[in-house]
Amino acid sequence: MIIRAFSVFEGIVYHCGLIDGTNPCRPTLEVDAVIRPGDADAGPLLLPLADYVTMAGGAAAVRTCIERFRTSGRIVDHLGVAHLAFPFWTPLQLDAPHPVG
Repeated sequence: MIIRAFSVFEGIVYHCGLIDGTNPCRPTLEVDAVIRPGDADAGPLLLPLADYVTMAGGAAAVRTCIERFRTSGRIVDHLGVAHLAFPFWTPLQLDAPHPVG
């Protein structure tokens, strides 16, 4: 499964899309976003678990995957919301913000 992040802020993936839905128990994260200092340098990137479940085809489709993620410590709580942690991710094009004027 390949998920592409389009916006990341302070380690949280806010906008993303499904690129390839095969093998949902082995999700990879590609990042094609503007990254500012502090957005991706303080630990893993976090994708809301609900987003992952929806893209992967629903709770029934990923029940065993989620148990495996939980056992390996990849499901983390952030502000009371379960997230799937991506300690490793692939940068596609990380643009710096363009100066104004």
